[in-house]
Amino acid sequence: MSWERWWRRRSPFERIFEEMERMMRELDEMFSRSFEELEREIPRSLIREKRTDRGYIREIGPIVYGYSITIGPDGKPIVREFGNIRPGRGPEIVEVSEAREPLVDVFEEEDVVKVVAEVPGVEKEDINLNASERKLVIKVDTPQRKYYKEVDLPAEVDPQSAKATYKNGVLEVILK
Repeated sequence: MSWERWWRRRSPFERIFEEMERMMRELDEMFSRSFEELEREIPRSLIREKRTDRGYIREIGPIVYGYSITIGPDGKPIVREFGNIRPGRGPEIVEVSEAREPLVDVFEEEDVVKVVAEVPGVEKEDINLNASERKLVIKVDTPQRKYYKEVDLPAEVDPQSAKATYKNGVLEVILK
C-alpha cells in the first residue's frame, strides 16, 4: 500500500473536502433549477430585452415588495404594503404589476394634509399628480420607472391648493 493511499484512507480532511465539494455541486444545481423556474414564471411585462453590439441582453425586474408598520392614533398597528408584487389568491399565486406602488405616509396637521411618498429614480417633471377633495393620485410612467398610487386623504381638501416638492427621491405634497 502506497503512503498516499494509506494517508487518504485515514485522513479525515480528505473526506470533509470531498463532501464539501459534493454539497457545492448540489447547491449549484439547486440554484440553477430555481432560477430557471423563476424565469419561466415571471410575467413578460417585467422582462426587457436590449440589443447590444454583442447580441441581446435580457433584464428582469425590478420586482419590489415590502411593508411598513406604523402605530395609529388609536394605538393599533397599521400595516401597509408597497411595491409591484402582491400575494394573490392561492398558495403560490402572485399578482405582479408593471407599476411599483411607492411607500406613502399621510399626515393630517392643523389645516393641511401632508402626503410624503418615496419615488426614487425619476425627475420632478415625470411625476403626475391628480387631486380631488378626498383622493390624491401619484403616477410616474417612464421607460425606466413606473409608479402608481391612489392615496385616500383623511380630510376634505381643496385640490387647487396643492403644492409639491421633490428632492432626493422624496415627494412631498401639501394640500389645504
